[in-house]
Amino acid sequence: MNPESTPAGQPDVLVVGGGIGGLSTAYALSRQGLRVRVLEQAPEYGEVGAGLQIAPNCTRILAEYGLLDEAKELGVVPENMVMRDAVDSRELTRLDLRDLEARYGFPYMVIHRSDLHGIFLRACERAGVELLNNQVVVGYENTEDGALVRLKDGRAETAPLVVAADGLHSVARRDLVGDDVVSSSYVAYRAAVPMDRVKDNGVAEKDVTVYVGPHRHFVQYALRGGEMFNQVAVFESPKALAGQEDWGTPDELDAAFEGSCETVTKGIPLMWRDRWWRMFDRDPITTWVHGRIALLGDAAHPPLQYMAQGAIMAIEDGWVLARHYARLAGAAPADAAPDWDGALAAYEAVRVEHCRRIQTTARAWGELWHLDGESRLQRNAIMRARDTYDYAFTEWVYGPTALTPDEEPAMFTPIPLSTAVVEDQAA
Repeated sequence: MNPESTPAGQPDVLVVGGGIGGLSTAYALSRQGLRVRVLEQAPEYGEVGAGLQIAPNCTRILAEYGLLDEAKELGVVPENMVMRDAVDSRELTRLDLRDLEARYGFPYMVIHRSDLHGIFLRACERAGVELLNNQVVVGYENTEDGALVRLKDGRAETAPLVVAADGLHSVARRDLVGDDVVSSSYVAYRAAVPMDRVKDNGVAEKDVTVYVGPHRHFVQYALRGGEMFNQVAVFESPKALAGQEDWGTPDELDAAFEGSCETVTKGIPLMWRDRWWRMFDRDPITTWVHGRIALLGDAAHPPLQYMAQGAIMAIEDGWVLARHYARLAGAAPADAAPDWDGALAAYEAVRVEHCRRIQTTARAWGELWHLDGESRLQRNAIMRARDTYDYAFTEWVYGPTALTPDEEPAMFTPIPLSTAVVEDQAA
C-alpha cells in the first residue's frame, strides 16, 4: 500500500483530539509510515487530572513502542493493590503486583496523567506527527474518497481517514450516533500532594489502596517516584439524586465521608476543592465506524472509572487500528491505496465487544464497591475468601490485547452475593 497516494499537503489520517487517545493513536499510525495530523481545540497540548493506573495490557503496548522505560522513570511500580473497607479499614483482598507482572510479562504502574500524555506528545513530535492547536471541530462528513471535518473558523480539513478521538462529549458521537451521556450521580474529587503531607496519615506508600464503602470510595497511591501522593475521593451526590443542577459540591464531599476510617478522614481535607469531576459514561453502541470516520477512545466507549481502563482502552484502540492497517498493507501490492475500509472493519469487529465488557463491568463494579447493609457484609466475605493469586477476575482484561474476536478471552464468572457466608455481623 502506498500512503503517498494522498495529495501533497493532505495527511493520510486526521485525528481529532489531542488527549492520550488521540496522541497514542497518531503515534501508532505514524509508526506505519503514515502522515498524521492532529487537531486539538485547546491553545496548547496538555492533560488535567492527577493519577492514572496502567495495567499490563497497556504497559505491554508501551514496551512495543519503546516508551515503557520513560514511563517507569516518571511513574511508580507499586508492590500491591489492596482493597479495604472504608468504614473499618479491614483488608478485603489484594493483588500481588510483582507476581502479576511475572504472570503477564509487564508491570502494573501508576503515573500522573500529564506525564503519560507528555510521553505520547514527545513521541509524536519525534515521529513527525503534525500537531495543531486552536482547531475547534464542529462537524464531520464523509466524502467520495475519505472524510472531512468542518472547523469553527469555516475551514475544512480532509483525509482518507478521520479518527474522532474527541472525548466524552464528542461532536462526532453527537452527529453520527445522537445519544447522550449517562450520569451515575457520582462525583470524583482528586488531589496530588507532596508525600510529606500524608506520611502521618497511615498511608501505604508502596501500594495502590482502595477503600470501598457505602455510596463512596477512596483511592490512594504514590506518584512521580514516590515524591507525590495521589488521592481520589468518589461519592454519590444526594443533590444529583434529587435532580439539582449544583451537585457534587464540597459540602457533599465532607458529608459523604463522615464515619469513614481514620486514614480516609485524614485524607479528605487534602482534596482539591476548586474543581470536581462528575462521573458520566454512555451506553455501549455496536457501530463505531461511519464510512471513513472512526470513533475511538471515550468518543466510542466512555466508561465509569472503576476498572481503571479508560485511557488504556483508547491506547489499545489505536494499537489495534494500526496493526490491522499494517497487516493489510503487508499483503497488498506496493502501489495499492491503503485498505482503510478493511482495517476499520477489523478494528470494529474486535474492539466493540471488548469495550462493551469493560463498560458494563465498570458499572457493576461501581455498584459492588458502594454496597451498604447486609450486601456490604456479603461482598466483604466473598472478597476475603479470594486467594491473592487467583487471577480469574483479571485474565480477560490484563492479557494481550485481542486483534480478532476469536482472540478475546472468556469473561470471568461473577460470584452471587447470596452465596456468601457472613460470619461476623459486626464486620
